[in-house]
Amino acid sequence: MRIGFFVWEYPPAIVGGLGTYAEYITREFVSMGNDVTIFTLNPGNQKTREIVKGVEVHRPQIADASNVFPMFVTDDLKKWGTNIRMFNDIFIYNILSATKFINSNMKKERCDYDVVCVHDWLSSIAGIIVKNETKVPVAFHVHSTEWGRSGGQGSEVVSYLEWETAQRVDKIVTVSHAMQEDLTRHGWPKSKISVVWNGVDPEYYNPNKCKKEEVEAIRSKCGVKPDEKMLLFLGRLTWVKGVRNLVQAIPMVLEEYPNTKLVILGKGEQQNDVTETANRLGISDKIICKFEFVPEKERILHYAASDVCIFPSTYEPFGIVSLEAMAMAKPLIVGAQGVVGFREQVVPFGSDQNGVHVNGGNSADIAWGIKEVLCDSDRAKKWGENGRKRVLQYFTWRKAAEQTLQMYEMLQHPQEQSEYRVADLMEKLTR
Repeated sequence: MRIGFFVWEYPPAIVGGLGTYAEYITREFVSMGNDVTIFTLNPGNQKTREIVKGVEVHRPQIADASNVFPMFVTDDLKKWGTNIRMFNDIFIYNILSATKFINSNMKKERCDYDVVCVHDWLSSIAGIIVKNETKVPVAFHVHSTEWGRSGGQGSEVVSYLEWETAQRVDKIVTVSHAMQEDLTRHGWPKSKISVVWNGVDPEYYNPNKCKKEEVEAIRSKCGVKPDEKMLLFLGRLTWVKGVRNLVQAIPMVLEEYPNTKLVILGKGEQQNDVTETANRLGISDKIICKFEFVPEKERILHYAASDVCIFPSTYEPFGIVSLEAMAMAKPLIVGAQGVVGFREQVVPFGSDQNGVHVNGGNSADIAWGIKEVLCDSDRAKKWGENGRKRVLQYFTWRKAAEQTLQMYEMLQHPQEQSEYRVADLMEKLTR
């Protein structure tokens, strides 16, 4: 297939899980014999067109029109303040990318695309324009929503873009059944929504490929002694990730397991909150914070150095970090209350158990989960092994790419969609 792929985040500009997804899934598409053309944001120092590992990447140069928007946009957008520059960049990226795709790629170069996919509201304007101007089927990949990220207090403009895109596109693909249920609850067209889990590269995230001396160096750098347990949190430091609740859980853990330290990797608006909470609780010496973006190789070494990984999110449509930890054979403690895809990844009981589910909004429950893992190191090791097996069975990028391509192929053969839905229903009923 020839795929037009619109995504705001793409290497080298990776902010979070969306950028990781885009990098890996497009390379997998190409390795399977498909042509992929990406349109992404240009931070100003990147080539406007290049081939990256077989993927054609376009990054149109943008310009600043942020002082123009308040002249005619809604009051909601005016409230963005200095963040209006972000909206400016996204808006112009969408307009330039869509027009280049239609007028240059399709009309001038006569490229025939089988499908166009757009990712989150950040590329939704381009999706609507492509839908208006061409007959190419458009798939809307929803990795999160404005109401979920903000707790229902987000931008009306962003929410409206999400809603309108959902109405206009041919297919909606989301990342978990929890997210599918949430979209349906909010009135999105259920018949359009399908689920494809994300993936991880288990050959790259492989504990057997980590050198012992490098792993020990990471523990030493973090101030974790050989006889201490290292807890690891990795992610954006925002309220939905539950990191402050995690810090508040540590004193309860230290009562029974004093030789324990928590390592926090990430950036976000709760950095000061994390530091102040640790100081207030008198546990600053037990919390190691690295408020920075950590390169992938170093992240892998941190996973390898840890004894348990903790992601107590209260809103996490999927969460690639848990797959990375599972691939590294680490036991997991994950939030499972609310719209959280972790609960579809982590098995909390039975012979296939690879971690525990907790309420990410409750510090006492997080503390219970940590102690449940620390109380039996042999069992925790077994859980880690089960996690890696589960990744190999269900969560590789190849599996994600195959299932995504099936969705796209349905758009080429709409008469087969009803048969596919029946088969999908039967699978769920017998699961």
